[in-house]
Amino acid sequence: MAGHSKWANIKHRKGRQDAARGKLFAKLAKAIETEARKGGGDPDANYALAAAVSKAKAVSMPNDNILRAIKRGTGESAGVAYDELWYEGYAPGGVAVYVQVLTDNRRRAAADVRAVFTRNGGSLGEPGSVGYLFQPKGLIAAAGDEDDVLLAALEAGAEDVRETGDSWEVITPPRAMAGVRAAMEESGLAVESAELTQLPISEVAVDRRTAPRVLRLVDALEDLDDVQSVFSNFEISDQILEALAGP
Repeated sequence: MAGHSKWANIKHRKGRQDAARGKLFAKLAKAIETEARKGGGDPDANYALAAAVSKAKAVSMPNDNILRAIKRGTGESAGVAYDELWYEGYAPGGVAVYVQVLTDNRRRAAADVRAVFTRNGGSLGEPGSVGYLFQPKGLIAAAGDEDDVLLAALEAGAEDVRETGDSWEVITPPRAMAGVRAAMEESGLAVESAELTQLPISEVAVDRRTAPRVLRLVDALEDLDDVQSVFSNFEISDQILEALAGP
């Protein structure tokens, strides 16, 4: 699993997201609304909406909130048209950072993202400076027997299956994610999460001294209201990540 994914899982396991639950739900609702506006309100016919809804359900976002967001996106109720923007830059240690923004105020979003990079020892790059280092993929985390996971996932169209300690990471083409997930669940496998992501083509190893600076920048970006997702290509050892996460 990429370092960024491991860091997110550690924070979630230690309850770091609980205090920001309202902010998390607001960001998820914004994503659902945007995908419904772009591709329609039927998750069965809109794979990006299905992924956004799946991500919301994984953190127990109430169904009423999800339905309201879909209706705002389809125009059944009043909503806001958000612009989707991508910012590219570098964190300390040469780590590439790819930032997805959904905003109703481009000027504010640009200023906030630039300020976070500057204050945390990073640099905001030009369009195209790091985007080529990432590939859009579906990412499914699941538990189960190795043979069962491999059989169900690969037969349904997964590209790769990787062991991640006591679970499995299944990589799919974006459009195939929902079908692979359904096939795995029908096989009796426990799917822990499923989301659309940007996977790094290669990773940059980060040492103990640089790691805190990289993670501060990533966390500060994720804390911005307009930032939907942050993708990066750092690789930090499990021992360092656990130590930095604290008790």
